[in-house]
Order: sequence, then structure tokens, then C-alpha cells
Amino acid sequence: MDAQALASHPVVSEAEWLEARKALLVKEKAHTRAGDALSAERRALPWVEVTKSYVFDSPSGKVSLADLFAGRSQLIVYHFMLGPGWKEGCSGCSFLSDHVDGARQHFEHHDISYVAVSRGTLAEIEPFKKRMGWTFPWVSSNGSDFNFDYHVSFTPEQKAAGHAEYNFTSIPASSDELPGLSIFYKSPEGRIFHTYSAYARGGEVLIGTYAFIDLTPIGRDETGPGANMGNWMHYHDRYDTKPAANVTLNGIAAASAKQK
Repeated sequence: MDAQALASHPVVSEAEWLEARKALLVKEKAHTRAGDALSAERRALPWVEVTKSYVFDSPSGKVSLADLFAGRSQLIVYHFMLGPGWKEGCSGCSFLSDHVDGARQHFEHHDISYVAVSRGTLAEIEPFKKRMGWTFPWVSSNGSDFNFDYHVSFTPEQKAAGHAEYNFTSIPASSDELPGLSIFYKSPEGRIFHTYSAYARGGEVLIGTYAFIDLTPIGRDETGPGANMGNWMHYHDRYDTKPAANVTLNGIAAASAKQK
């Protein structure tokens, strides 16, 4: 890939590079401003009051949707693909979830709680959560309509009919579970509102790894059969023990010292 990357990029003088970089900066600033405007539109969406009662299984017992706010006014629910009978969660959902605990210490101080919700039982969720080393709250919606009402799980009838609603359109219903995220607000009086949901690549904004990769010249390089993260990404405990390049800064420093 290194030779291919070099062949596809012209090598120019510093002055020519600076001219091209400044031209791109204009577009980057426009993109940032457009993103700010889009976020404002997202916050301005109308709300839907949640009047249905949902009960979840948690390690501390039965909890309600209101309980998931944990005393805060805003709640991010990640619809994690781990269905009944599954031995492990979806690898893509796991990739996203690797980014949560580090950020959680900050957004919890910003009046935001986070919880993962799956239709698998708590007995199926807990071993996988322990294996992955995550500490964020994760509850089971098994026996509840929650996943179906938020269009991330699909009934046998939907699968038999061959179509279901996902990402605000009708899709072939070939899977029991799909990923997504939903946002809720709880008023001081205790009323709960659904304010936003996103599905498919809509959850990609939570994957900080992509922000780093997208800065590099080779980028995501997702050119395999799936043309997505599945072409390269693994559960974090199933990578080789050493990074792909097999080089560390300590190794570079040691080699440099030997040359002196």
C-alpha cells in the first residue's frame, strides 16, 4: 500500500504544498461551519413525549427509562447489537463502544448520561462486557418493546414479510438486530421526551478512531468485500499482540542510541 500511496500523490515543493493546503483549509472551515449549523438544526428538532412504560434488567434489578438518566436531564442510549442467544456483541458496536468510557467522565459533568441497551439477556451481556473491560452502564431490554419501538430489532413477522423500518425508510428485514442511537431529555417534572435517533453510519460521529485515521494520507482504506470497518477492524482483544508496523517510539529511541 505504501508504494501505491506514493504513486497516487504528486511530490511538490513546500510552496506548492502550502498553496494546496490553504485552498483545502477554506473548504475545511466551510465544513466546520456547516457542521455547526447542522448541529443547531439537530438541537432544534421537535420532541416526542415518551408515554409508554419501559422496564429493563440491570445488574441492580429492574429499572425504568427514567432511572437510566441517573439523575441527569439528558440521556444517550446506544442500541448495541447483542441479541438473545448471541455469544458476543457486534464487532462494529464494540468498536464504537471502545470510545465511550474515556469520554464519559467529561460528558457526565455536562448533564449527560449514557447507557447501552441490548435485547440479549443480562446473563449474555455481562460476560461480554467483562471480557471487553467496559464500565459504562449496559442493560437488557429483553421482554420489552423498547428495541422494536425504536426500530433496531425486528420481529419474526417483519422478517417473514421481508421488510422493516430502519433509518427512517423501509429495508429488507434480513437481520434480527441493527445498530443505532437515541437521545432523550427528562424535564424537572419527570416528563421524558425522545429528541433524536440515528442509525447506520449516523453513529459514526461517536467513533473517534476514524477522526485520527481520516487525517492520514492512506485514510480508512476500507476497500475489501464489505467496504467498511469489517475489512480491518477487530475486537480489541483479538488484534495481534503488537501493532501492525511493529515499531514503537521506545524502539526508535533505542536504535538511535546504538547509532551514536
